[in-house]
Amino acid sequence: MDKGESGAPALVDTAMIEKRIAEVFAEADAEARLHAVDIDAPGRELGLGVDDQVVIASVFKILLVLEFARQADAGQLDPRERVVITAPDRLGGWGTAGCADDVEMSLRDLAYFALSVSDNSAADALMRRIGLDTVRLLAAELGLDRTRIVGGPRELLESMFEDAGARDEAEFAAVYPTLTFERLRRFRVLDPRHTTSSTPRDITTLLGLIWRDRAGSPAACALVRELMSRQVFRQRLACGFPDDVLVAAKTGTLPSLHIEAGVVRYPDGGRYAVAVFAGTASAAAARTAVDAAIGRAARLAVDALRRR
Repeated sequence: MDKGESGAPALVDTAMIEKRIAEVFAEADAEARLHAVDIDAPGRELGLGVDDQVVIASVFKILLVLEFARQADAGQLDPRERVVITAPDRLGGWGTAGCADDVEMSLRDLAYFALSVSDNSAADALMRRIGLDTVRLLAAELGLDRTRIVGGPRELLESMFEDAGARDEAEFAAVYPTLTFERLRRFRVLDPRHTTSSTPRDITTLLGLIWRDRAGSPAACALVRELMSRQVFRQRLACGFPDDVLVAAKTGTLPSLHIEAGVVRYPDGGRYAVAVFAGTASAAAARTAVDAAIGRAARLAVDALRRR
């Protein structure tokens, strides 16, 4: 802990840190909402717009896989149950979502793909097996009062097709490059009032419950933590921290939105939940400056919490 001239712990100027975080995103031509909290001392927190309603995109898959893990641990389903992903199930993207042929795997492996590579088809198949209503009930049970789940990846993608005036994925792929950013901004998936949404505080609350084994049985929570630690995307939260700091996280990406939520664990045992929701005035999918800003901002926030 930092020391002042008197030898007492130095005070952290929270307002200054939050201002610097906002500047980091401004330098990347983005605006952000962020919440960071010490998991083992929840009163230690800071952020920007921590109670603003935000689009969470694929971050909802944390709740989905948590419900799967709870049902599996309770014996309500067999995690080895086989599922076949066929052509009508493919939604585009990573994992099974981008395969050319039918794929068969277990429910457990669907959960792995949903969190490790944000596989939309895997998450959609898992949602069909588990049920949308049970995921909503789980959010309510955990006290995530501002979290709203409207559907799985299929429902969100279909709303994009409809808003673009496209009948299917192929037509959407042809139409999408012709859309102006002003048109894209009116898509329902970018409006927290009309899509799956939450608040930064709700998301860090969820992460804290999982990391303290209070979101389900210890086995269920451990499975979610382990799968989040295997996420392959390291360009957001993880890029802001040294190699000896473990980051378990889940991304979310939509046109103009760069999102990540996760837990940062230091070698000394310190654990910090961080949720970042960054928006830009461009629909470009690859904005390395924004991704890097997420890591830098998270590091600023966590460093401040550690100094406190």
